[in-house]
Amino acid sequence: MSLFTKANLIRFLAGAICLLLVLNFVGFRTDGASGTSLSKLSIRRVHKYAHIYGNASSEGGGGLPAAPLVLSKDRQLLDKANSSSTSPTVIATANFTSIPQDLTRFLVGTKKSASALLANCTDPDPRDGGPITPNTTLESLDIIEAELGPLLRPGGAFEPDDCLAQQHVAIVVPFRDRYAHLSVFLRNIHPFLMKQRIAYRIFIVEQTNGKPFNRAAMMNIGYLEALKLYQWDCFIFHDVDLLPLDDRNLYNCPRQPRHMSVAIDTLNFRLPYRSIFGGVSAMTREHFQAVNGFSNSFFGWGGEDDDMSNRLKHANLFISRYPVNIARYKMLKHQKEKANPKRYENLQNGMSKIEQDGINSIKYAIYSIKQFPTFTWYLAELKNSERKS
Repeated sequence: MSLFTKANLIRFLAGAICLLLVLNFVGFRTDGASGTSLSKLSIRRVHKYAHIYGNASSEGGGGLPAAPLVLSKDRQLLDKANSSSTSPTVIATANFTSIPQDLTRFLVGTKKSASALLANCTDPDPRDGGPITPNTTLESLDIIEAELGPLLRPGGAFEPDDCLAQQHVAIVVPFRDRYAHLSVFLRNIHPFLMKQRIAYRIFIVEQTNGKPFNRAAMMNIGYLEALKLYQWDCFIFHDVDLLPLDDRNLYNCPRQPRHMSVAIDTLNFRLPYRSIFGGVSAMTREHFQAVNGFSNSFFGWGGEDDDMSNRLKHANLFISRYPVNIARYKMLKHQKEKANPKRYENLQNGMSKIEQDGINSIKYAIYSIKQFPTFTWYLAELKNSERKS
């Protein structure tokens, strides 16, 4: 009897497909003990991230070192440039990817010699804007980079060529385990921001595994690390699963902190309560310093945004908002996060520890920094411990 029957061929093909699916989900680790999302190549086929870790091998067979290495010359230069200001305890970093050291110029790039003749940028005319429909088609980051990379400067930076930007905005995105969301977010946010005639750069701050996700701490780290590159006017802290639905929603910082994600589709486009400050929020450098940044005490989901709202009130700042028909967002689908069991306790005690809990007390290690075409990526380990009851 011939082995090459139609039935045997179907069985062979079915078996091969099952084997490929098993290999795809099981995958292999390339990062030693770190377990970070951007290095799980076989599980999450969104980017070729193998070169992130470069030659940072260890006795355990590669990946992140067991202990932080000595500061590189590049990082020492950055730290020296920032030594004049009060800084938190930052652990020595490993595998630093060199970033230009000229801190006197804007790192998103210098304009041509004719820039002196350019007029200042103005805000887009609201009559030219309105509702937009985001593109939620999932594509790999390689494809997104091919689409947007030629329009951007390295590290996911942009500034208009026909005028001088009046707002220099750092978009800080706390990140962990949202691979598909990152691709969709970048595909939509860059075209959205390019229309607004601002200079901006996107910072993705990923927390290593080992502790519950601390969204607030990652935003603190993003703030501190971004300031080592440039004295940004405005910081916008942005969840990766939220996409703006109206291009009249300007990504800049007014005189008061702005809550930007006022109306979200999963909440029936209604503001849940007046003091909410989560999702997407905008603060100037002065605002953030005045409240000592976010609390580092909130491990797990919930509470950190309400604590920030309390901090703003304590500093005599109030939350501004665009109308509901403009500050609209779509939330990408995801599983519900595990709630922080201590969030109410931390909120109750938050006002008593503003001066001791924030950007002046955060302890962290930056294991790697990488400039991708559409974003600047930081791999950060939080050294602060979760407080015991």
